[in-house]
Amino acid sequence: MIRLWWLIMLLAFPASVQADELRPGYVEFTQNTATQWTLVWKFPVQGGFTPSTQPQLPAVCKGAGAPVREFSDAAVTTRMPVHCRQDVAGQTFGLENFNTLQSDVLVRIAPLARPVQAIRLTPAAPLAVISARADRWQVAQTYFLTGIDHILFGYDHLLFVVALVLLLSGFWTIAKAVTAFTVAHSFTLAGTTLGWIGLPQKPVESVIALSILFLAVEIVKRKPDDKRLSERAPWVVAFGFGLLHGFGFAGALKEIGLPEQDIPIALLTFNLGVEAGQIAIVGATILAIEILQRRFSMLLSPTIKLATYGIGITASYWFIERTLT
Repeated sequence: MIRLWWLIMLLAFPASVQADELRPGYVEFTQNTATQWTLVWKFPVQGGFTPSTQPQLPAVCKGAGAPVREFSDAAVTTRMPVHCRQDVAGQTFGLENFNTLQSDVLVRIAPLARPVQAIRLTPAAPLAVISARADRWQVAQTYFLTGIDHILFGYDHLLFVVALVLLLSGFWTIAKAVTAFTVAHSFTLAGTTLGWIGLPQKPVESVIALSILFLAVEIVKRKPDDKRLSERAPWVVAFGFGLLHGFGFAGALKEIGLPEQDIPIALLTFNLGVEAGQIAIVGATILAIEILQRRFSMLLSPTIKLATYGIGITASYWFIERTLT
């Protein structure tokens, strides 16, 4: 019984209130001239990374200056100039002392004369070979897993989906609302990424926080004999907010960029990764609610209420933070 209660609470209260984090760690290796590169790596303060976790440069490269560190947004960002005496294609790049409990680190390699390449590093595979041109399978795998990361570590999107499930009842009602949310954010994700449409990111992030707060209020004010708009036409509400969340997904995807020669497959697999993570969240939430309802029905109502207030408080904090910063 206690484990079931904590399952609901873990879905409602992420380990950190930092929203919309695309990945636990990020490394960018960008070419400026024929021999000059810039290396940037960003690790979260609470991510389990240590000062000994450092990028391992290709054998043909070496640091050309002292690293400069900045502390912001609960993360440490380090920047360092690098000199490479020849092409890095075929060379090994990775991380030293990468033995944390965190998930993958995304590496973005941007040469001057070739498409941007994205590589994922894990504690089990901390090194990778830089390709002259990334093959399509590597692109598909990288962006699919990145999409899963974003829905699971992008806590604002996660909380919106959880709140949507808590608000509604009935499998098909939830399925229709989640489908509407999916279709809507797929439209704006593709349109924004391809440069067809766009909105300023700051206001979008603030309104995304408001969308979560709106659902939390709807759950608290829900009455069985007086259905509100969000219950009478949940797909309309989900579709409208889904359009906004798509701009948020696009903003996160913009951080790593898309491989110029494989944009369609990267965009498609990123979106599929988001959907895979979303299905997992919906399934886990429905399963937890169903088990509580069948076996510990007296805990269901107080658990949902407590989770809802937690979601609303978190969303309010995000809205204030994003509006003032």
